[in-house]
Amino acid sequence: MVTTAHEHPTRLWRRPRPKRSYEVVIVGGGGHGLAAAYYLAKDHGITDVAVLDRSYLAGGNVARNTTVLRSNYLWDESAALYEHSLKLWEGLEEELDYDFQFNQRGAVNVVHSEHEAREAFRRVKANRVNGVDSEWLDRDEVAELCPILDVSSDARFPVIGATLQRRGGTARHDAAAWAFARAADELGVHLIDGCEVEDVLVEDGRVKGVRTADGEIGAGRVALATAGRTPILAGRAGLRLPLESHPLQALVSELLEPILDVVVMSTQVHVYLSQAHKGELVMGASMDRYTSYTARGSFHVIESQLSAALELFPILGRVNVVRTWAGVCDVTPDRSPIVGLTDVDGLFVNCGWGTGGFKATPGIGQVYADTIANDRPHPLAEPFALERFRTGALIDEHGAAGVMH
Repeated sequence: MVTTAHEHPTRLWRRPRPKRSYEVVIVGGGGHGLAAAYYLAKDHGITDVAVLDRSYLAGGNVARNTTVLRSNYLWDESAALYEHSLKLWEGLEEELDYDFQFNQRGAVNVVHSEHEAREAFRRVKANRVNGVDSEWLDRDEVAELCPILDVSSDARFPVIGATLQRRGGTARHDAAAWAFARAADELGVHLIDGCEVEDVLVEDGRVKGVRTADGEIGAGRVALATAGRTPILAGRAGLRLPLESHPLQALVSELLEPILDVVVMSTQVHVYLSQAHKGELVMGASMDRYTSYTARGSFHVIESQLSAALELFPILGRVNVVRTWAGVCDVTPDRSPIVGLTDVDGLFVNCGWGTGGFKATPGIGQVYADTIANDRPHPLAEPFALERFRTGALIDEHGAAGVMH
C-alpha cells in the first residue's frame, strides 16, 4: 500500500552527526546518490554509508528537471541501461511505499520531414530488437492521440507522423528522491546535508576519504554523484574528465484544465512539453551554449522555447508563464554517461548524464551500487567506462539528446 498524503510523516529521515569514517562515502545527495545508497544497503548489506550534500538533499538536478521517463534510446548499450531503469520505475512506488505520481502516459516524438521519418523508423526497429516498446504513428493517429497538436498541412513544421513509447511518461522528481532517502535512512544509511566536500583525499594512489567544511571523513571507498560539479571534485583527486557543464532551463505555465495527457517532443522544432498533475505545462528545450556552474538561465533560451511550443500548439498563445529555472548538466563528447572505476583506487564516478539523468535514477542507482560493492563494473556499466575515451569505443547518443530531456 503506497503512503497517502494524510499519512505523510513529520520527518522522512534522520539528521545524524557524521562519524569520523565510513565504509562508503557518496558525494551528492541527489537521485543517483540516494538511489545508490539505498541499493548498497538493500542489495549488498552495506549500511556503513554516508551520503554528503553541500546543500539540502534532492536540491540539485533531481528537482530541476522536467520529469520525463523513457527508454527508447538508439544504441544497444543505452537501451539496455535505460530499459533496466524503466522496469524498476514500474515497481518502485510499491517497493519504496511512496507515491511519487509515476504515470506511464506515453512519450511521443513528432516527425516533420522524410529524413526524420527514416531515422525514426530506424530507431523504432532498433528499440524493438532490444525489447523496448516502440511504434510508428501516422498523422491521423498523432492527431487522435494529441488533439491540441497542430497537424494541419499548412503548418510551418508539418507533422507527418511520430514515434511512440507507450510505457514512457513522467514521475514527480523530488518525491522520488525523497522516497529513496527515506528508504536508505530506514536501512541505516547516514544522510548528511549542509556538508560541502572540499577535497577528495588520496594517498599513494588510493582514496582515503574526503575533506569537508567541518573536517575530514575517512572512507574505504568514495563515490562521486555530483552532476555538474563532478569536474571540480574529480580534478581535486587528480582526475581530468572529458566533461563540460552547462545550464539547462525549463519553465512552467499557470494552472490549466487537463489538455495534454502525453509527453510530446520535437527534435526539429526543438521543444518538449507535458502537463503536470497539478495542471501546469512543463516545458524544456536545449542547454545554454556557454559553460557554467550556476543554475541560472538566459532569456533568449526561454524565448526560443516558447516560440517553438507555439509552432506546435497555437492554442497555447494566451497561456502565461509563471516560473523558470535551470539545472547544471555535465556533458561528455558522445552524450553518454561515465560510470565506474577510476585510476584512483577506491574512487568511483557516475557523471556525464547531460539531460538524461532523472530517467536513469533507479537503474543507475542499482548499477552504481553493484559497481561500488564489488569493485568492478556492473555488466550494464561496462560500456560506459572512462576508458572508452582512450579506445574510441564511444556511444554516440547525440540523436537521443537532440531535444534535451
